[in-house]
Amino acid sequence: MSNPVFLALDLPQLDAAKALCAKVKGHIGGVKLGMEFFYAHGHHGVHEIAHLGLPIFLDLKLHDIPNTVAGAMQSIHVLEPAIVTVHAAGGRAMMEDAKAAAGEDCKVVAVTVLTSLDDTALQNTGVGSSAHDQVMRLAELAEASGLDGIVCSGHEVKAVHDQWKKGFFVVPGLRPGGKATGDQKRVVTPRQARDDGASCLVIGRPISRADDPLMAAREIEGTL
Repeated sequence: MSNPVFLALDLPQLDAAKALCAKVKGHIGGVKLGMEFFYAHGHHGVHEIAHLGLPIFLDLKLHDIPNTVAGAMQSIHVLEPAIVTVHAAGGRAMMEDAKAAAGEDCKVVAVTVLTSLDDTALQNTGVGSSAHDQVMRLAELAEASGLDGIVCSGHEVKAVHDQWKKGFFVVPGLRPGGKATGDQKRVVTPRQARDDGASCLVIGRPISRADDPLMAAREIEGTL
């Protein structure tokens, strides 16, 4: 994609979300709508944003038994998303069924380790390996399951790209200054993520909470 930046648009008010998207649409490549947005506004909200003419990334992180996830994927097919996320931890059968239920033009990518988790937090969930090793393991499983790619932090994307040459890699938790803020712990700059093999750069607060979102979007685009 010519502009890999997808704006994370998780504003509670639909009118405000539409206004922000319209303001910066010339400097982003698409819009990521997550659970906060989808649960608040549903299919109607997605249609409203889609009318602005940008690709839609539904970051719903589907994670359930295979049949349920396949059914959920079929339910959102009418929205014609460009990208949908599932959790790699759901296992191979779940990922295979999710991909089979998705539309031909929809990329299904697996969330590996959330960027809000570091090694200590991950180990507290019962995973004994490092975040890096867990990402590599789940990336291999996602590829074997026929998915298009994965979601991982910028810390792992280079290694995953080296392992999976044709994968589609979504990197969230990006900060133009490279400093971790809020609930993000494993962050890099958009330029570094792109250089390391990221296909899609998810950027939220550095644009949505900027004093001048248009200028912030322009500046990020200018670094890529």
